[in-house]
Amino acid sequence: MGELTNPPDARSRIPAVTDDEKRTRQRPGWARRGLAAGSGVLAGVASLGVAELASAAVRPEASPVVAVGGAAIDRTPAAVKDWAIRHFGTEDKTVLQLGILAVLMLFALALGAAALRFRRTGAAGVMVFGVVGAAAALNRPDSTGPTDALPSLAGALAGAAVLFLLVGRLTRPGRAGEAADVPEVPSSGEGWDRRGFVVAAAAAAAASVGAGVLGRSLNGVRGHAAVASRASITLPRPASPAAAVPRGAGLAIAGISPFVTSNSDFYRVDTALVVPKVDASTWRLRLHGKGVARPRTLSFDDLLRRDLVERDITLTCVSNEVGGPYVGNARWIGVRLADLLAECGVEPPSRGGPADQLVARSVDGMTIGSPVEDVMDGRDALLALGMNGTPLPFAHGFPVRMVVPGLYGFVSACKWIKEIELTTFDSYDPYWVKRGWARRAPIKTGSRIDTPKPFARPKAGAVMVAGTAWAQHRGIDKVEIRVDDGPWQPARLAAEDTADTWRQWSFPWQATQGGHTLTVRATDRTGARQTDKRTRTIPDGASGWHSVVVTVD
Repeated sequence: MGELTNPPDARSRIPAVTDDEKRTRQRPGWARRGLAAGSGVLAGVASLGVAELASAAVRPEASPVVAVGGAAIDRTPAAVKDWAIRHFGTEDKTVLQLGILAVLMLFALALGAAALRFRRTGAAGVMVFGVVGAAAALNRPDSTGPTDALPSLAGALAGAAVLFLLVGRLTRPGRAGEAADVPEVPSSGEGWDRRGFVVAAAAAAAASVGAGVLGRSLNGVRGHAAVASRASITLPRPASPAAAVPRGAGLAIAGISPFVTSNSDFYRVDTALVVPKVDASTWRLRLHGKGVARPRTLSFDDLLRRDLVERDITLTCVSNEVGGPYVGNARWIGVRLADLLAECGVEPPSRGGPADQLVARSVDGMTIGSPVEDVMDGRDALLALGMNGTPLPFAHGFPVRMVVPGLYGFVSACKWIKEIELTTFDSYDPYWVKRGWARRAPIKTGSRIDTPKPFARPKAGAVMVAGTAWAQHRGIDKVEIRVDDGPWQPARLAAEDTADTWRQWSFPWQATQGGHTLTVRATDRTGARQTDKRTRTIPDGASGWHSVVVTVD
């Protein structure tokens, strides 16, 4: 039997292998998978860039990161919210948005890697994120309608197209009209379009970043009218000005909080991922509801033309832990809310009024409920227009916000307010009540050691211990200090401005070497002493004594 040989023309039918194809066949499989995963990231960047640009045509709050972030905040348990504020402070929103971006990029990596094997499925996965973003935008309390879904959907379409295009450069071209997913051929010699991939990836990256930058710029322009309206406002002299701060109310002690908190240093705790910028010239406030005999709609100019009052008022956030920073004192100017309600025919429950809850609604969808009795009991509850001599900063509620002495902010201090409805506690639960917080929340008597700081190392001898105490609408009567387990000793109280402001105090301590624990407690003007019982912030504010540990050298 003769030796078997290939047909004479078999070799001629085998195509020559070029040097380029040899290098392609030698490329490790992980490299192509890495490029596919990178394609997913580029698709994610494209989605975000195009969504940002599309949000400029709708509104900034409709962008997917903001919409999904807002939905996450709405569904975050109170314990998690407190943990975030405790660890990240006023940067909690930035951390949330970075977390959303990180999760998005991880999924984008996974989708890119999967698209190398199932190209159309990977692109479809990008669209799922668009649907999630659109659903979040449509279900936000401040949603303006179906157009809020457009940024997420436009971004998803762009991302899916980018992923499909880039992965197509990494796989063997399929047959024309192919409709099914094409699995990756296991052969290491499969060719791919390197030059086409690099060009497409660079173009996608440039276009995505350009879209994002342009969208961010246009969103900034959208707020120009609001910025211009604020810049044009000159607050009139109040008909009822605040008295001068008494001499000695602010102690000249290093490390103590200033008596008046500057606008830039005033704490900000809210759920708005994008600070609303409202044009004062178009802003309106609607007042209506149960027991409102004469409903009204007011403009900003309507409020400016009224008799304005100016008052020093200390605000405290219910998220303030014992010794925490979320308390500040400012000079507010605005309209008495009780006068406005009375003009609309509203009577408090003690006088037979049918409504016991005032629900304030913000332009960002926040709802805050306040007791009508407290708002109308004679305290200086204000619709504030100004803060420390200037129109309200945007971050603190421009053009108008509520300020009610003696109540935690979550039941009184509605920022960017647009509506007031009179109702009852039985018939309506506002935002925070639905999440387990109290319906009524008067501020608890509190005190804080500002200096020395925890773990400080002062020198032996005279050490000034100082801080602040507050019991808004009741006033502070006494502050006491204890060193270690020694007796309580009275601190020196600074002059009092009003019962609605905090009060500074100091205690000259003859410090001895070694470790020591300093503890403070306050007593308000009703005789109620600050409790030592430690409680969480939820449901109606933290309680307990503030202590600092120091080592005296």
